[in-house]
Amino acid sequence: MEPNHPRSLGPAEARLLRHAVELKRFSRRTFLIGAGSASLLAADMLFTRRVQTERRVNRILEVKDDVAERYFPHASWILFPGYKTSWEEALWILNALRGSLDKRGQLAAVGYSNEGLDIDEVVIAVIEHVRAHQLTTLYFYGHSFGGMVATQVAARLRELHGVEVAFILLDSSPASRHDVLDQSWFEGVVLLYESGFRFPTVLRGGYELGERMLHKDERSWGQVLDQSLEQLSPIAPSSVLIQSESAYIYHFDVSRFVGKLGGTKMAFIGNPRDKTVDYETARDAWSLTFPANMASDDLRTDGARPEHASPGWSPFVYRPIIDKLQDDLFPLPGGGGKKTAF
Repeated sequence: MEPNHPRSLGPAEARLLRHAVELKRFSRRTFLIGAGSASLLAADMLFTRRVQTERRVNRILEVKDDVAERYFPHASWILFPGYKTSWEEALWILNALRGSLDKRGQLAAVGYSNEGLDIDEVVIAVIEHVRAHQLTTLYFYGHSFGGMVATQVAARLRELHGVEVAFILLDSSPASRHDVLDQSWFEGVVLLYESGFRFPTVLRGGYELGERMLHKDERSWGQVLDQSLEQLSPIAPSSVLIQSESAYIYHFDVSRFVGKLGGTKMAFIGNPRDKTVDYETARDAWSLTFPANMASDDLRTDGARPEHASPGWSPFVYRPIIDKLQDDLFPLPGGGGKKTAF
């Protein structure tokens, strides 16, 4: 009888054995790192989904201020954010200007829907906020292109709901696409959007880097990189919103709102060194279009960095200007900008 000899392993069995050996070598530390990375990815996906779901509708974002609520229970500033401005950046601007804005009203901002800019939906969000808080006095802050939106919303509120806005502050707001200094990227984005093309979110960071590099004079290289990376964040405005904002600017016709603002007072502020919007042509266009409404167009944001619409970065430049406008146009009983109980 022949002794038993172990038979040789087949190819498949040999592969299984090697795999088992590799598994044994797989360290506990590596496993934990992999598991942790997978957990972070899953959490990020859940957070992204939640954020995107929340931002499918326009929302009025409030900054709570007990003093403003006490002294101005029926008055509010509403910020209309500029191009590519996220909900978080809008709140940041309000907080930066809080010490001036809260001298006349409470603080709120419009959070644009990631489904795209729709003025009718913005008007609905604003009027619902006005009614819910029983507001009787409204001050609009138009941040860059937000000045265009603020003007149209004010005209719609008066026409459809009989609500007249007391004041519109135009912060470096273009009156038309012709006030935008570099339109080479602008027209291409609008053409693609109106042809039905939507920039995928995964490409947005690269798109943003290219666009911001074209306008690198507006900010430092560090800010170019930071803001490009921010566009990959779940909290950043969607590509669709950015494209729809571009189309809105491209087709905006300020003359459509002549005679539709009633007694609304307006003021234009800006910086002659602005490299995004032509300060002179924008200021003149607003003033010539609304001569009866324009109460001030000579206050400048000299010294602000970057030069274009930067209240969040340079509040020390903006606050004295806002204080002056409020004191001149809407003086309080007792004088000055002091909060006085009514």
